[in-house]
Amino acid sequence: MADELNGTKILVIATNYGVEQDEIVVPVEQLREKGAAVTIAAKEQSPIQTLVGDKDPGQQVDVDLALDEADESDHDAILIPGGTINADTLRREPGAIALVTAFADAGKPIAAICHGPWLLVEAGILPGRTITSFHTLQTDIRNAGAEWVDREVEVDVSGGYTLITSRNPGDLQAFVPAIEGAVVPVG
Repeated sequence: MADELNGTKILVIATNYGVEQDEIVVPVEQLREKGAAVTIAAKEQSPIQTLVGDKDPGQQVDVDLALDEADESDHDAILIPGGTINADTLRREPGAIALVTAFADAGKPIAAICHGPWLLVEAGILPGRTITSFHTLQTDIRNAGAEWVDREVEVDVSGGYTLITSRNPGDLQAFVPAIEGAVVPVG
């Protein structure tokens, strides 16, 4: 295990059903391999049933705490995985919206992949930013005041915090290192 991220704490938020498997499993595994303490929070403190391609059952992922127990002050960054069902459900959760807003207000990195940026739209933190996402979200993103680009990863540092976004699971090789680069270990 490498230790580049020792001392960092990353919060991953999701619903208990519908997360795209690789968009949660791969970043969590890779960030932990680099030494980050990764906490997974979901609506309920029961396992997350992931999906592959929004339809086929994937592996289950253990949850560390309930979403309403998660606190920005305990973490250095937040990660929002995609999956259409996950993202559409998560953006209706007041606690998820409040967490994203708290991370933005605190100047801490926010990472979202695929449909995950729907939560960023709902949180109202996109005006003036440049992001990417699954291509079907581009109108929502533009309507939220951001510029949408078609890139494997977009890192925007213009708004007082780092915003890292990617389009889909095929972009994970660029997405995860961008998260690593944005998270600064706190002693």
